[in-house]
Amino acid sequence: MQTSVAGHSSALRQVVVVCGAQVFVQIGAGFWPALLPQMMQLWSLTNSEAGWITAIFFGTYMVSVPVLVTLTDRIDAKRVYLFGVGCTVLGHLLFGLFAEGFWSAFATRALAGMGWAGTYMTGLKLLADQVDAKMMSRAVTGHAASIGISGAISFLLGDVLASHFGWRSAFMISAGTAAIAWIAVASVVPRRTPPPRAKSQDGLFDFRPVVRNTSAFAYSVVYCVHTLEMSALRGWGVAFLAFVAGYTNFADQTLSPALVVTVLALAGTLTSIVGNEASIRFGRRQLVTVALILSILFAGGVAIFGTANYWLAVILLVAYGMIVWLDSSSLTAGAAGNAEPARRGATLAVHSTLGYAGGFVGPLIVGWTLDLAGGASPLAWGIAFAVIALVMLVGLAIFTALRPRGLEGER
Repeated sequence: MQTSVAGHSSALRQVVVVCGAQVFVQIGAGFWPALLPQMMQLWSLTNSEAGWITAIFFGTYMVSVPVLVTLTDRIDAKRVYLFGVGCTVLGHLLFGLFAEGFWSAFATRALAGMGWAGTYMTGLKLLADQVDAKMMSRAVTGHAASIGISGAISFLLGDVLASHFGWRSAFMISAGTAAIAWIAVASVVPRRTPPPRAKSQDGLFDFRPVVRNTSAFAYSVVYCVHTLEMSALRGWGVAFLAFVAGYTNFADQTLSPALVVTVLALAGTLTSIVGNEASIRFGRRQLVTVALILSILFAGGVAIFGTANYWLAVILLVAYGMIVWLDSSSLTAGAAGNAEPARRGATLAVHSTLGYAGGFVGPLIVGWTLDLAGGASPLAWGIAFAVIALVMLVGLAIFTALRPRGLEGER
C-alpha cells in the first residue's frame, strides 16, 4: 500500500513538473504576434513578409515533428524533450540578441519552431510513458490547460515586457523561462527505456499504417484545418484589431488588441476542456462537426461585420476564438484514442505534422490575401476571413466523407 501511494505521489510530481515546464516553455509563444504591428513598422515589413516570419515557426515544426515525436517510440522521450527545450532557449535568445529584419527573424523563429516540435506532443508522450492510465486522463487535461493558459498570457506579457524593457529584453526573458523548464525536467523526470519493438512490425518511420487507419486519420485531417484557422487568428488577431481601431478612430485603450487576444486564448483554453467533456457525453464526431459548422459561420461573420466597429470586432473575435478551440482537445484525443498502441507515437507525429502544416499555411494565407487585395483595408480583411471560412468548409466535407468511428465510452 505504501509503495502504491509512493508511486502515485511520484507520478503526480512528474505531471506537475512537466505541466509547469510547458508553461515556462510556452510563455514566449505569443511575443512575436503580439508585437507584430510595431515590428512591421520598425523593419518596414510587407504583410507577406510578416506572414512568413509567423508561418516559419509552424513550418519547421511541421518538418521536425515526424522525426522527433516518432523517435520517442524508440528512445527516451525525456531526451527528445530536452533537445526541444534547448532549441526554444536558443531561438528566443538569438532573436533577442541578433534579429534585425526579415531574414534574421525568419531564421530564429524557425529554430523556435523546431523547439516546439520537440516539446509539445513530446511532452504529452513523456507523460504517457511515466503515468498509469488512471492518472493519464487528468495529466492530458493539465497538459492542455498549462499550454493554453501560458500561450494566452504570452500575448499580454510580451506587450507589457516590450513596453517596459524593450522587445529584445522580452525575448531574452522568454529564453530564460525556457531554460528553467529544461533544468526542472532534467532534474525531476526519471529516464525510461522504451519497450523493444517486435521484429514483425513495420519500420519506425513507415507512416502508411497510420494513414490507413482512417478513424484516427480523419481527426488528423481536421486538425490540419483547425490549426490553420487557429494560427491565422492568433498570428493576425492583434494586427486585425489594431487596424479596426485605427480605421474606426477608436482611441480607448481599456481593452487593447493584445489584451483581447489574451482573453480570446484564455477563453479558448476553457472551451477546449469543456468541449472535450461534451464530446465524451454527446459523441466526438458530433462535437467536431458542430465546431466546424460554427467556425464557418463565425469566420463569415467577422468577414462581413468585423471592421464596422471596434467593440463588435472584439465580441466577434473572442466568440470566434472560443469556437475555434472548442474541438481542439477532442481532435487530438480522437487521433490518439483510435491509434494502434504500438504506433501511438507515429500517429501523434502524423497528427502534429498535418496540424502544423495547416499552422504554417494559415498566417501566409492572411498575409498574401492582404497584399493581393492592395494592403490592409475592410475589403481585404473581409476576403481573408472569407478564405478561412472556405477552408473550414472543405475540412467539414472531408471529415464527413471519412466518417471516423467514435471512441469506447462515447455515444
